[in-house]
Amino acid sequence: MPQSAYQPANQPSNKPDIVLFDLDGTLTDAAPGIVNGMRIVFDHFGIEQPDETTMRTHLGPPLAVTWREHYNFTDEQVTQALAIYREYYHEVGMFENEVFAGIPELLTSLNNDDVTLATATSKPDFSATRIIEHFGLRDHFAFIGAANLEGTRDSKALVVGHTLEQLNADSTTHRILMVGDRHHDVHGAREHGIDTIGVLWGYGDADELTEAGAIALIGGPAELPEHFA
Repeated sequence: MPQSAYQPANQPSNKPDIVLFDLDGTLTDAAPGIVNGMRIVFDHFGIEQPDETTMRTHLGPPLAVTWREHYNFTDEQVTQALAIYREYYHEVGMFENEVFAGIPELLTSLNNDDVTLATATSKPDFSATRIIEHFGLRDHFAFIGAANLEGTRDSKALVVGHTLEQLNADSTTHRILMVGDRHHDVHGAREHGIDTIGVLWGYGDADELTEAGAIALIGGPAELPEHFA
């Protein structure tokens, strides 16, 4: 057997103890429902509808951040926009969604390899849990880490911190890896001393992820375990 095909006994394994997954753009393609919900908000406020390319850049970050930074929404407008968006998304939009090919097999493989899995998504916990349960993925995860509807846990760093607290883990006691598709995933994980592998099937691109500091990029779910050898 070639040396590269096995892990020598005296060489430590790179296999993580815990893998944190982003949801939108990493586990599932939630773009149609998010875009449709955002367009309803833009119509409500009389904002000219952005083109599809622009809308795609809004996928991933918290909606409140996008509306404040790109459309100068006030706090009052953000609150109103979130209510309008959620009315559509919780009834219709969250199911305008599909699991990326290869994700169920990847999660099963990691479970079988005794890796603890959790999500760390900027989507509210109510939505994240319903989506993961809808697609039959709940049993793969030890914890569904997500933002909250109250807005007190709305950044990726806060979500990662909350998830680690629930798992009773940190980067000094466990080997932890983040997997995500946007620079927010990389930056949020780094605040907790965690490296990120960027995925290229989501809403970000190679330049964004590389500039943010992702330690590696993968083009398909089956490539992830290759980085543990």
